[in-house]
Amino acid sequence: MNDDAPAQNAPEPSPTSTEAMQKNLERTYLYALRIKEEVNRALIGQVTALQHTLVALFAGGHVLVEGVPGLGKTLLFRALAQTFNGSFSRIQFTPDLMPSDVTGHALYDIKTQGFKIRRGPVFNHLLLADEINRAPAKTQAALLEAMQEQQVTIEGGAHALPRPFMVMATQNPIEQEGTYPLPEAQLDRFLFKVLIDYPTLDEERRMLETVTRNQVGDSLNVTAVQTIVTPQIIASIQQVTARVTVDARIIEYATRIVRATRDWSGVSIGAGPRGSIALIRAARAAAVLGERDFVTPDDIKTVALPALRHRITLTPDFEMEGRTADQLLSALLEHVEVPRQ
Repeated sequence: MNDDAPAQNAPEPSPTSTEAMQKNLERTYLYALRIKEEVNRALIGQVTALQHTLVALFAGGHVLVEGVPGLGKTLLFRALAQTFNGSFSRIQFTPDLMPSDVTGHALYDIKTQGFKIRRGPVFNHLLLADEINRAPAKTQAALLEAMQEQQVTIEGGAHALPRPFMVMATQNPIEQEGTYPLPEAQLDRFLFKVLIDYPTLDEERRMLETVTRNQVGDSLNVTAVQTIVTPQIIASIQQVTARVTVDARIIEYATRIVRATRDWSGVSIGAGPRGSIALIRAARAAAVLGERDFVTPDDIKTVALPALRHRITLTPDFEMEGRTADQLLSALLEHVEVPRQ
């Protein structure tokens, strides 16, 4: 662990005073800065994707990352896991992948003449579900219980997952052959849908210099990333984040945004109540990353696109016109009245 990292003191899960809460926020903000610095030792660019992933981690949520191959989706998650010494596993989703390949199963042990549980790769702090839409619905659904209830049921027994637990699922937006679109119930379990785009010219140049210097092959190199915190500290940060103050006017603002998606022109299916919950949870984490113990309307706006873009369905005519969910949501945000401070 880096000697220059902030002192390894976990934020108090239940701060008893304003002063204690402020100290927790300062400590968490420093941790966040150091985590970003360390991830950027391996990942060049993708600033917004990293910020949104951190928001989701602090909020205790999961992320669906969409982007063409080779933009650093796997590298981002591996580097993030390295920063807090979290256990990491990757599953390549394929059409023949079975639910038990994700969750685990019971095995009969001849020696003991009894069954023992073989835990699957889901039993880790961070799970990368690579190209999740290449597996059939029954395998995709194997993650639903884990993502919602932080546990897995095997042979009738519930097995708790490690804390923190986060799923990062990826999908390729340009290849549709041999894929199974995620159903709305599965999409709704993701706090964010994060879009990863091509790097800038300068970022791509720096990337070429880094990954081709003294390196053989295409292996993902995260050795330069140092551990900053522990899984226990991340879990404490999540508890502190959940206690950030949200004014009643902010809650009403988030509710009006989500309700507006249900009758907005160009939207055939609007966001459900999980959309409102996602806005508040993510806005709390955005406030923490802004070193504040209260949520502002700007926090809601900051997280609105990644929190809602996968929860609405566009009408066919709008899709044919080339319109996007982000364009509609941006127009909606301009329309909904912002509460005054």
